[in-house]
Amino acid sequence: MTKHFQYGEDHLSVGIALELSRAERKGVISTDTKSRIQKSRAIVEGIIEREDVVYGVTTGFGPLCTTFVAGKQSSKLQHNLLKSHSVGLGENIPTEIAKLMLILKAHALSKGYSGVRFAVIERLLWHIEQDVIPCVPAQGSVGASGDLAPLSHLFLPLIGLGQVEYQGKTSDAAAVLTQLGIAPLQLQAKEGLALINGTQFMAAYAVKLVERFQNCLDNADIIAAMNIEAMAGSVRPFHEGLHRVRPHDGCVYVAKRLRTLLADSEIMQSHIDCDRVQDPYSLRCIPQVHGASRNAYLHLKQITETEINSVTDNPILLDVENVISGGNFHGQPIALPLDYAAFAIAEIGNISDRRMYLSLEGKFEGLPKLLLKDTGLNSGYMIPQYTAAALVTENKTLCFPASADSIPTSMGQEDHVSMGSISARKAYKIVQ
Repeated sequence: MTKHFQYGEDHLSVGIALELSRAERKGVISTDTKSRIQKSRAIVEGIIEREDVVYGVTTGFGPLCTTFVAGKQSSKLQHNLLKSHSVGLGENIPTEIAKLMLILKAHALSKGYSGVRFAVIERLLWHIEQDVIPCVPAQGSVGASGDLAPLSHLFLPLIGLGQVEYQGKTSDAAAVLTQLGIAPLQLQAKEGLALINGTQFMAAYAVKLVERFQNCLDNADIIAAMNIEAMAGSVRPFHEGLHRVRPHDGCVYVAKRLRTLLADSEIMQSHIDCDRVQDPYSLRCIPQVHGASRNAYLHLKQITETEINSVTDNPILLDVENVISGGNFHGQPIALPLDYAAFAIAEIGNISDRRMYLSLEGKFEGLPKLLLKDTGLNSGYMIPQYTAAALVTENKTLCFPASADSIPTSMGQEDHVSMGSISARKAYKIVQ
């Protein structure tokens, strides 16, 4: 039986988001959630009927927030918004990440604070279930009003524009919709703005990053244990008591993993009386280095799960009296952890390369120089370490924190931006 996830109600974890993206779990909308969505929409309809001045509903966007737009023009305004903001550049992002963006947006809109019609959310679920995934260029977001350019590309197919990935091919969205007998939507007031305001681009990258980061960390511990065996390193630096007096969660966890991995090693037993006093840091300090990266991973996972269960739209409709234009779309809360994660991932590669280098030096019993008994005609494992060194350095160059920068946009209305989308893309490249 297919497991169900209730958009807008259930807690969305990284694991569930990935299951939804891989069709291992089906997303549904409950009757209560549908009612909440409809009540939120009624607030928007009331604003239009009364001609209240509300940002993005009866006004223009950004620096045009003081320009009143009559209700009869609101649909055109929302369509123009998607078209004018679809100015992304570069290669398209991975299809899985684009699909995650749809899932995260569907969950956020289903919470009932955005004022979109139920039909809009239904269309998002259709794209997810039919695997008709919009093409989204990688570059163009500054992570301020959320991810405006990538989200605009993501939702162009809703109005019959843009391109989609369908059945392994890139096609014009209009042609695929026609083929499947689906008419483009006519967006109404507030809907275009609700779709493109938000952090779903960087958050979708973060979801995928959390998965890949954990995989790297788990394998790094196993590989490090093998390194220790091969170089007959000491297990004393992983003693439980040693880590009890400096109990950082990640360090304690890695030390325990290493003790477990090496517990029944005959190789380690054969060197139990070794007279070596200390191992190099890349062996002795594995719990401290891997553990620090574990702490960064845990922080990123926590922040990501808060973000993907949040409403990052603007304005947000709390109730009839409280339609608030705030800053929930700003990417700073996730941009900083993404940059931190980038450093932490790069460090796992850095220390791994040092252990590779140690193993090639010919200083340890049983490990000949370049891991080859007869060198000369054959270079042994010299060049794989060159490649590792090149990758480690390339990762270091990607560690400049994008979130440390800010370039004002939107004629100064958006005068501090997070650049979190760049943080996300760089961290993802490092983990790859």
